[in-house]
Amino acid sequence: MDDMDHQLIGALRHDARASLSDLAARLGVSRTTLRARLSRLQNRGDIVGFSVITRADVAQDPVRGLMMIGIEGRGTERIKRQLSAMAELRAVHSTNGRWDLIVEIGTSTLAELDIVLGRIRNLDGVASSETSLLLSTQKVG
Repeated sequence: MDDMDHQLIGALRHDARASLSDLAARLGVSRTTLRARLSRLQNRGDIVGFSVITRADVAQDPVRGLMMIGIEGRGTERIKRQLSAMAELRAVHSTNGRWDLIVEIGTSTLAELDIVLGRIRNLDGVASSETSLLLSTQKVG
């Protein structure tokens, strides 16, 4: 998959019900190009289906964590696009200070979390990371 495929998957994650015309405009490609890419991703099995994710689904992740990521060079935008295509990521935050990005991750098991962490660490340009598991969450106020 190339950068455009990652952008398309990220856009679909944001709104899988968006029209082909809207997606094409958002990504700066023709509707025909977008349709061909989407068909190719589906035919290759990179996209296996579309689903609805509710707020309750996200809240039910048994294993949740925050991963702080340090990026070398100027690859932040590219890495953010790659991260947005990962189903296990609930949010990608830019920040200041020691870390360039903080991602919220939700999985069913620790083994799945470990796989996701490895995929992120292997992205070209990720220089360092630190992950904290969320043990419990309480609403304040």
